[in-house]
Amino acid sequence: MASTFQNLRHSCLKSMSHNRIHKCIRMFSSQSLTNTDVRKKRIELFDKEKERQVGLVTRVEKIEVKHVGIPEDCTLIMNKYLSTPFNCAMHMQELLMTRSALALVNGQPWDMHRPLETDCEIKFLHFEEEDPRIVNNAFWRTCSFVLGHVLETAFQDKFYIELCSFPSPNVSSGSFVYDADLKLGDWKPSKTELNCLSRIGLRLNFADLKFQRLDVPVSVAQDMFSDNRFKRAQIPAIASKSKSGSTVTMYRMGDHIDISAGPMIANTSQIGRYSITAIHDIESPSFGKLSRVQGLALPTQIMLHSWTYDTILRPRAAKLNPGPLPDLKAPETHIQQQLPSH
Repeated sequence: MASTFQNLRHSCLKSMSHNRIHKCIRMFSSQSLTNTDVRKKRIELFDKEKERQVGLVTRVEKIEVKHVGIPEDCTLIMNKYLSTPFNCAMHMQELLMTRSALALVNGQPWDMHRPLETDCEIKFLHFEEEDPRIVNNAFWRTCSFVLGHVLETAFQDKFYIELCSFPSPNVSSGSFVYDADLKLGDWKPSKTELNCLSRIGLRLNFADLKFQRLDVPVSVAQDMFSDNRFKRAQIPAIASKSKSGSTVTMYRMGDHIDISAGPMIANTSQIGRYSITAIHDIESPSFGKLSRVQGLALPTQIMLHSWTYDTILRPRAAKLNPGPLPDLKAPETHIQQQLPSH
């Protein structure tokens, strides 16, 4: 997997003209931070905090999980704070394991790999529900999260990409978004370069990486994102809106970690087509000049003719997304996507 991403990074840079590459290198040769080192640090802190939290469960307690829906209504005895909806699906039917994107736990959208906390009723959701809004929003949100991964891994470490945030999913806008400081000067990606970036997201389908949720103390969140000026500025507001007033929700996919309230879909194999369609210059009231990176994707379960995808949906997804800009003075308009949902 690592070699694949290295090859893609090389392809992306190879497709850029030598003059553009050398210009960017001169501009940022003094940059000491690298995305590789920063991502490694976040993983270490995430693993350490997860191990600490698992260690707090000193006695296994049983809970009743009442399943409603296909293949049959039933009651499962699971482990409190350890068992997840995915574990429940494992006891029932393989189809539930592969196609379920989310669960409803006592009516609340719940990640497939998030531990259950009490006796509950559970229902599994997939992409072809009669009312797909909950699943669609989770899919769009997940695609923005994945876009952050693409941006942090696509370029050589000479270019320190600093992710800012992404607005709440708005499927009707035609594109998902991530706003970031790319530090690439006046670079405007060609169609070939956009396709190269898209392949990084597309290949995650074969990796089948699960999305893991973890609520961490604000101090841990600050340590994890101490090298990102945007996240540092947002963390206090995010934590203040949490149930405890002092936690931040993180998600992990492979070696990528970011802040989001969730929920997210179960794993990357559920992402079918994935395209990065445009990069626009924007001006944030709080952070100045940023790049709005936009994309389009389809779930694996949804079949669509390539002509419709390429001729109708992609051009629409390339138009500047009108979603709210990052603004610390009005966090509900942009970072609400990262605020706790409970």
